[in-house]
Amino acid sequence: MGSNQDFVEYVVEQFDADCDVTSKKMFGEYGLYSGAKFFGAVCDDQLFIKITDGGRAYLGDDAVEGSMYEGAKPSFLIGGQIEDGEWLSELVRITAAELPEPKPKKKKGS
Repeated sequence: MGSNQDFVEYVVEQFDADCDVTSKKMFGEYGLYSGAKFFGAVCDDQLFIKITDGGRAYLGDDAVEGSMYEGAKPSFLIGGQIEDGEWLSELVRITAAELPEPKPKKKKGS
């Protein structure tokens, strides 16, 4: 179905500036990055964040898992908490801290 760009912009606006969250259109949906780290996505107007141990501890009993698309690894599905920018920003800081740095892109022709 694809996500509404206005919804994606709304989600990105919820994060504190220090989270450095940007979105990138990918396969008809939107990937979310904190700096250079891919931490989640907006798919079908739903927010998904990668599962990490720290994220699971932070969410506690509120953790809900879902898949961005059929066959995808499970992610945390974020519901009503989207409107709580402080809470959401902390989740992204915790998640991004546990994710590895992206591998450098190979130069063309190498």
